Amino acid sequence: MTELFKIIGVAFITTFAAVLLKQTKPELSFAVTVTGVIIILLFIVEALQNTLAVFSSIVAMTGIENGLLKILIKIVGVGYLTEFGAGILQDFGSNSLADKVLVGGKITIVLLSLPVIEGLLSMMKGFLQLV
Repeated sequence: MTELFKIIGVAFITTFAAVLLKQTKPELSFAVTVTGVIIILLFIVEALQNTLAVFSSIVAMTGIENGLLKILIKIVGVGYLTEFGAGILQDFGSNSLADKVLVGGKITIVLLSLPVIEGLLSMMKGFLQLV
């Protein structure tokens, strides 16, 4: 939770500084924005490392297949990357391209989730045969 507050704080400070500098020195405004984005991404990487450690301990405790965990992490990653890319495209005014990126991300998520769906269906089939 504290990581989120750090991210929001850096985002507000970066935005405020960039808006102030945009009027007098636009080139510094861009540099401040890029620096803020890099700092935020470093916070996100740190949070992701902690999250992956928790997932690893869950896998060790429950015995869930590593393949399933990898698929779930890939699905979440695709979702975040898709939103990030579409957001950048929207910021540049390319709403049409942003929509296409979102559709591509959703299709990719469906394709990645097919093995999970197949596994669930085969497990349900096995349960139904036992009854």
